[in-house]
Amino acid sequence: MTQNRSARFTIMSMNVHKGVSTLHRHSTIYQLRQKMRNHHPDLLFLQELQQEHRGRIRRYGQWPLTELTHFLSEDFWHDWHYGKNMEYPDGHHGNAILSKQPLHKGLNYDISAYRFERRGLLHSVTQLNGVGQPIHCFCVHLALFERGRERQLEQIIGYIEDLAQDCPTIVAGDFNDWRNRVGAPMKKAGFEEVFEFLTGSPAKTFPSIKPLLAMDRIYVRGLKIHSAEILHEWMRLSDHLGITAELELI
Repeated sequence: MTQNRSARFTIMSMNVHKGVSTLHRHSTIYQLRQKMRNHHPDLLFLQELQQEHRGRIRRYGQWPLTELTHFLSEDFWHDWHYGKNMEYPDGHHGNAILSKQPLHKGLNYDISAYRFERRGLLHSVTQLNGVGQPIHCFCVHLALFERGRERQLEQIIGYIEDLAQDCPTIVAGDFNDWRNRVGAPMKKAGFEEVFEFLTGSPAKTFPSIKPLLAMDRIYVRGLKIHSAEILHEWMRLSDHLGITAELELI
């Protein structure tokens, strides 16, 4: 954390596409780890994190032998929280939150709208150094179809009101919401999307090679938004671009 700015911090959100290139031709997880570290985010929200996959180890010449949360966070982020959403014979994937400060790990709530796609809402709480006020963090990956996303959003807002009422809160992830239907209910719940607040519209992040759709979002409540950035230089590391924001407790 930057000295004399203890109430300021940076976050990053990205759908990492299970740590492989768009067409699954090669592993990208080592490059992702280094580029994430180069930005020094205090909090990292990841979707489609391939926590374990024995087939990856067999297929790719370079693939971590440890769980990916451990591989990504080792000697850099102090703590991590993983929520398994989808399990199969070779392993499983889900959402994760990595933090430079300790995390009070909540639950991974099942918000699946359809049998064919398992989705979760991962909840953790952290505090900045020397700041007593907790920050509630929710990492999410919403459904592919709009009707499912509508049901999921009702669940998400309900969980937030139960768990984080009147507390600084971040909801970040892949919303699959190219028509920006999520924005109105989130604003009604008191949230601002960082890019929409700064530029008038959410960031276009998908597909990464030529981003046309605003899929990835960072919504905040009870936090001041200082800046936000799209990580365009990461276009070949996933099918989504990563996004970052600098925030401040108010």
